[in-house]
Amino acid sequence: MTIEYATRYRRASHIPAEPGKPYFVQKGEGDRAHLFGDLITVYAGGEQTENTFNFFTVEGPKGDIIPAHVHEDTHEVFYITHGAVRLFVEDTRGEQQERLLTAGDFGFVPKNCTHAYRMERHHSQVVGVAAGPGGTFERFFENLGEPTERHGLPAEPVVPEPERFATVPQRFDVRFLPDHEWRTR
Repeated sequence: MTIEYATRYRRASHIPAEPGKPYFVQKGEGDRAHLFGDLITVYAGGEQTENTFNFFTVEGPKGDIIPAHVHEDTHEVFYITHGAVRLFVEDTRGEQQERLLTAGDFGFVPKNCTHAYRMERHHSQVVGVAAGPGGTFERFFENLGEPTERHGLPAEPVVPEPERFATVPQRFDVRFLPDHEWRTR
């Protein structure tokens, strides 16, 4: 059985709002949102973990690079379960790296490191975990994107208006860098 509650972001959730309560979520039944060409499903967030970490999946088609961004207080993990994802990372000294990650591969991005990714194969999936002293950022997906009850990818990419990107750094520890250039390729 799942616990459902309503918030201002979604009509119903399959995860409890209160911390410290055990719960179970069936595959794909977390809180879902469409952003860019992807489906993001949150299974645990700040509400459940007292803002210590989050756990989510990102599924998407082969496509464009997700815009460069940085989390000033949050470390992020990329674990690939399906397909292939190219991870781009720039450390705090400005050294850039990119790596093609396939199923079973892992990438770690420390806080303050600019990063981006691109799905390299259709139906790729990333399991993400983010943690840090500043809390969690998973509600960013449904605030910048569109909450959805659907299980599939969006019929059309959900691309927010440029001015909306400026609203998220203070609330969700995600700062986009629209002029960032990757020199790795």
